[in-house]
Amino acid sequence: MTTNPRKKRTRRANGQGSVYQRSSDNLWVGAAYVLMPDGTRRRKVITGKTEAIVTTKLRNLQSKSDQGIPAEATNWTMEAFLHHWLEYVVKPSRKPKTHQGYEVVARVHIIPVLGRKKLHKLNGADTRMFMKRVANTCLCCLHGYDKRRGPKAKCCALGRCCHKVPSDRLIEQIHSVLRNALQAAVREELVQRNVAKLVQVRGATYEVNRGLNVDQARKLRVATENNRLKALYTLALYLGLRRGELLGLRWEDIDLDDKFLEVRQTLQRVDGELRAVTPKTRRSRRTVPLIDLCVDDLREHRECQGRERKSAGERWVETGYVFTTEIGTPIEPDNLRRNWYPLRVAAGLDDVRLHDLRHSCVTLLLGLGVPPHIVQAIVGHANLDVTMTIYAHTSLEEMRQALGKLGEHLN
Repeated sequence: MTTNPRKKRTRRANGQGSVYQRSSDNLWVGAAYVLMPDGTRRRKVITGKTEAIVTTKLRNLQSKSDQGIPAEATNWTMEAFLHHWLEYVVKPSRKPKTHQGYEVVARVHIIPVLGRKKLHKLNGADTRMFMKRVANTCLCCLHGYDKRRGPKAKCCALGRCCHKVPSDRLIEQIHSVLRNALQAAVREELVQRNVAKLVQVRGATYEVNRGLNVDQARKLRVATENNRLKALYTLALYLGLRRGELLGLRWEDIDLDDKFLEVRQTLQRVDGELRAVTPKTRRSRRTVPLIDLCVDDLREHRECQGRERKSAGERWVETGYVFTTEIGTPIEPDNLRRNWYPLRVAAGLDDVRLHDLRHSCVTLLLGLGVPPHIVQAIVGHANLDVTMTIYAHTSLEEMRQALGKLGEHLN
């Protein structure tokens, strides 16, 4: 005759799981279907000495499950948590390019070193030592780190370290990804505090004054006169549009009669495919007026595109984009360099990047005395600090004039 292993049972409503006392050892047992790390729901069993303990544990487990926190999260390693964070927190809420960048940093730099560490046991000392190792390890060894054996000293083992230490920008990115991930763990109540915030890293410095001056801008205009993408460089220089915004621009976004265009999307290559995604920030989605010079270049470009469509015949792919290849397909963001490099050489601008045309628009407008908030609206900066701190600079001549005014006033 078999005996029932369940000695006592507490009645619970549907969906609340079950709680009972086991006859074999008198322990109380709770069971309920909860969310697992792979996204499925499975039956989870917990035990305790009293009914109250088990009921509380079960309630907490179900509460976290309702919030989207998997049942095994309390015992996660850093690697398991980072994968969860990237897939279920970053991917749904951030731009594809942002998710891709975070994933690379986590996979290449963080997981090989901290991946086996328990999330709830990570402390400030661990984070500090990790960031110190990142800052003091040459790139060859940093990218060749092995989980079990430590750094694969690709060059240092042979006694000839390359001494190419990570840039301040890379160090800042690694710290930022770790800090953001741990902050998500705090919000989900997996850890009590964000230990990455206890560690400070030196902020990256950004070069300023990389924009063109008036004479250089005029030389560029001459160099682009016979280029098939002349209108693209005109919009970059006069409106400060980003590369992805230029390549994602469609004819339906432009009104040449009323003279304005709308920045509605940006073209990016993510995970091996070109994607039209929403603009970088909320302020990046904007309406910008067109001056006559921009309108004239766009009309000329539309006529040129019509001739290319006719010449391509059946090979033409209608995409609706303003700037395309000679058969109508979107232009690869990286391939735009092939068109830009010969132009900058012809204009005598050997060290100027395409993105510096955006810088030029900002600095030239500010130099003309245009109010910073107007410049911010034109180029779509997220906030005014970006406009003023990164791009605005004072020339030696401007300082000389200011001091001259002071001298005249005092004399």
